[in-house]
Amino acid sequence: MTNGTPAFAVRAKAPRLGVTVVAELVDAIVRGDLPPGTSLPPEAVLCEQFGVSRTVIRESVKRVEEKGLVTVTQGRGTQVAPPSSWKMVDDTVLSALVANDATLGTLDDLSVVRAALEAVIARDAAASASPEQLVRLAEALQSMRDAVHDEPSFAKADVVFHGIVGDMSSNRLADSIVKTLFRQALASSRYSLRSQLEITLAEHEAVYAAIADGDPDAAEAAMRTHILDAWERRRPGRAAGLDSEA
Repeated sequence: MTNGTPAFAVRAKAPRLGVTVVAELVDAIVRGDLPPGTSLPPEAVLCEQFGVSRTVIRESVKRVEEKGLVTVTQGRGTQVAPPSSWKMVDDTVLSALVANDATLGTLDDLSVVRAALEAVIARDAAASASPEQLVRLAEALQSMRDAVHDEPSFAKADVVFHGIVGDMSSNRLADSIVKTLFRQALASSRYSLRSQLEITLAEHEAVYAAIADGDPDAAEAAMRTHILDAWERRRPGRAAGLDSEA
């Protein structure tokens, strides 16, 4: 940071420069380099630091404004907004929150929200699953069984299993939010400490059994328990020495 202005990495010109500028600005705000109430550096400074034109900077700031991180006011310039205004489910914002999550509070919250939503999705799936969908879910579960000693293959089958449960639900909004949360969680190395796969497999067996039995209450409970317990097992500090599951 120079003279109170955060120093952004100067990047070589590349396609989709605006995406890079947006990501850097979001990261700086989330990281606290630009606290709420402060103003963004002048356009000329940002142009020099990013090596882009004023047009790219203006378009990028507009994207950051759409994400709720800044407000543009005539006569006052562009100021950083408080976290209460941030659109935290936005991919770029959530990615920055997870990446700068020193206390793991964001990942804790993410797991609680994901558990609540996926529990609703599992309940919906148990009430409406078609025979064809149950066959697909059973195949995904079998793939997990077959890969219980092959972590990368197990992880892929795990993601497929959750995706199929999501497809069974008619709640498209919940499924879309869950996919965003899941994607950002998996991108974090701190979320991806994998614990005992046998336990994870047993939890998925319980989810499948409840859905196959058409038992919404059991499916909801099994999915919520799985997601919360899985995070507890792999949470850094609690899962030391273990190795990620969904």
